[in-house]
Amino acid sequence: MSSSLEGCVSSLRSSMQLLDSSLNILDSGVTDLPRLAKVLQTTRHFELISEPDLQSAQSALLSEIRPEIDSLLLRVSNYLDKLERREQSLIAKCDLNEGRLSSDGTGASAFRPNSRGNQRNPGGNEGGKAMNSLQEMKYKQLRAKKQRLSYAVETLELQARQRERQLRMSMAAPQHFEDED
Repeated sequence: MSSSLEGCVSSLRSSMQLLDSSLNILDSGVTDLPRLAKVLQTTRHFELISEPDLQSAQSALLSEIRPEIDSLLLRVSNYLDKLERREQSLIAKCDLNEGRLSSDGTGASAFRPNSRGNQRNPGGNEGGKAMNSLQEMKYKQLRAKKQRLSYAVETLELQARQRERQLRMSMAAPQHFEDED
């Protein structure tokens, strides 16, 4: 009996070894399955939608954006009007200052350097020269102020033109969608 029992035990051992090697082979074949599943999985990168759906989405977006654009246009228009009024004001001030400067040269202004110079300095000669240099200094200050103001006006005009251009460009895209409908 012991010989038949030994045969059974040896047969069982060989079956166990065969089962163990089968499990090792199966394990090595299955370990890569999650990676393969990930690699073979299909991913949709782009959703295709119909043309009517696209047009309805565009019109919904346009109707949502239109009030904001209108309010921005109104604000820009008001700001441009304000800049235009400011420009006119600066031009008027510049003309007024030019008129004052030209009247200072003829002696018709309220400044009257000769009479004050004569009162302070009875000789009149040095006082007149001092007041003329004072007039020249004021003239240079006014000229510098005029240049600064004209530069400011030019800058504001350029900014206004640039904002108008940007606004027109931003309005071009929604109008294009509107024309297609």
